[in-house]
Amino acid sequence: MMKPTFARTSPRWLTVMLSGLLSACAGGATRHAPASAEQLYGRLDQAGKSYELALQQAREGHASAAEKTLDAALDELKDAAARCPATAGCDPQRFFAVFDRLLRLKDGSFFAGDDADLVGGGPEAGHTGSEVSPAAASLPQAQRSVTLLRGQKLSELIAMNGPVKAALEMWLTQWRPNLMDAWVNYQFMRYQMWPSYQQAELPEALLFGILAKESGGKVHAVSRAGAAGPLQFMYATGLRFGLSSDGGFDQRFDPALAARANAEYLDEQLKAFNNNLELVLAAYNGGEGRIRRMVGDDPSVSLYDPRIYNQLSQETREYVPAVLAAAWLFLHPESYNLRFPKIEGAPGEIVLKRPASLTELTVCLGSAGGMYDGWFRTLRNLNPRFDPQAQQPAGSRLAVPKELEKAYAARCVDGPWPILAADLHQAVVPAVIETPSAGRPGAARVAARTRSYTVRRGDTLSSIAHRSSCASVQDLAELNGLGRQALKPGQVLRLPVCR
Repeated sequence: MMKPTFARTSPRWLTVMLSGLLSACAGGATRHAPASAEQLYGRLDQAGKSYELALQQAREGHASAAEKTLDAALDELKDAAARCPATAGCDPQRFFAVFDRLLRLKDGSFFAGDDADLVGGGPEAGHTGSEVSPAAASLPQAQRSVTLLRGQKLSELIAMNGPVKAALEMWLTQWRPNLMDAWVNYQFMRYQMWPSYQQAELPEALLFGILAKESGGKVHAVSRAGAAGPLQFMYATGLRFGLSSDGGFDQRFDPALAARANAEYLDEQLKAFNNNLELVLAAYNGGEGRIRRMVGDDPSVSLYDPRIYNQLSQETREYVPAVLAAAWLFLHPESYNLRFPKIEGAPGEIVLKRPASLTELTVCLGSAGGMYDGWFRTLRNLNPRFDPQAQQPAGSRLAVPKELEKAYAARCVDGPWPILAADLHQAVVPAVIETPSAGRPGAARVAARTRSYTVRRGDTLSSIAHRSSCASVQDLAELNGLGRQALKPGQVLRLPVCR
């Protein structure tokens, strides 16, 4: 569940590094004795080497020696960084570069205790059972967070350049609510989505980055271009990877199936682009055919090569660094003063004791488990085949977070809350009936009561009106404020209830 407080503080060594490097470099005057820039750079290099030695000692099992070496290295880094702002010719960017390099080394640290202190629970925190292999479970958390992509650390494949840094700032500022929502949504769907990536040996951080940018973890998201689902597959691409229609349900909305198709797509494109992750992400957003034509015979070319970058759409130029930045924050939240909430995402199930819709369940569950934003999004994400407004009969099985099993029994079976929820759900909203104009006798038949209808693949206003039998195409268009735009799968319409 979402706790009212956040996880414990970040590992001691990283906290010291942040305060020593970032705060000191950004600070003003210093009390330390003058030193030359070259002397500070020399101390900086030596501290970096000592830090690497501490990592090596820790990997060899010399915990005490590693701790001493680490303390000395961080003290040296902190002192040198504090002197830089007041030293003529000293460039603080040198210190930021060292911090970035050591942060990448930390991605593979074996320090005892790091597994207990990773902020936000880390990729494996709070999850037990078959989703974690025995081999992975036997390693410290910090080592499990080393996400490899074709034998290389993901962190080493993310170039900390201008576009990625700009995207980091956006995620930490204007996009921060979207990032936090994506984290919460993903944690509840993780048991459905992560296994496909794990089986394909793809980094979980990459899955989160794509999800955060594409949909924010909303499984019913549909773009203006027609891309649908949590990972935003176009219809044709979805069909290519097995996402079709199942009894009228668009499988692009299924988080488990979408993750499986996404993993297959990335595996295919990584082979085509020689494991060039930036090009693969550009292909995912802008179309693999177009990117292949740009790249030609050189799949090792950088996405930021002017010959490639200048041909990209503005959307793709922003998309690739945004995904990489979100993946980077997934790996290193504590390094950017970011705290992801603790989420208990273990899967559960309820069997309805009385008829209820997802909206009614949301009302009666309230803020159970500290979910102050309510459970509507989570219930929709875990039950993508259900119309949230349609009552499901008693005996229906719904996927829920395990913590809601007891909350459902306590709040939604008997008592005032399910009665209140049903009363609100059955409220009638009068429809505005315009005086029928000449030649439009059908308008007089538009009912005062309406119901919701989710558009399916292949639907048109004409086919929906035919099934409705009590409203014309024009009636439906006016009732829903539609012009000439085409209907999109997942779009919710109001339909008249025939009298």
